[in-house]
Amino acid sequence: QVQLVESGGGLVQAGGSLRLSCAASGRTFSNLSMGWFRQTPGKERKFVAAINRSGSFTYYADSVKGRFTISRDNAKNTVYLQMSSLNPEDTAVYLCAAHAGPYSGSSQQRYDYWGQGTQVTVSS
Repeated sequence: QVQLVESGGGLVQAGGSLRLSCAASGRTFSNLSMGWFRQTPGKERKFVAAINRSGSFTYYADSVKGRFTISRDNAKNTVYLQMSSLNPEDTAVYLCAAHAGPYSGSSQQRYDYWGQGTQVTVSS
């Protein structure tokens, strides 16, 4: 079993930046590929970014490409999401997810474990 705990969310003005963290435990972190998703009330969960086990490959949703950066520190069992140039449309609960395999991609069905999420609110 893998436990995922997100942190770093909050309220930020449009144009600002935030860095989200997701700490993993319960399994060797370097054996997990990781992803970030986001969800707003009444809407479907959407893919944001993914990273493979070594951190050598990343993939982004078009809506965040060039503004968000996913990275990981396997020594700290943590994956990050650096978000910049935020706009109100980025407001959502951001969830961290893990897949027990080399790469998980954008399909949420491939992910085996999920965190509880952290709220990000961007004011205009």
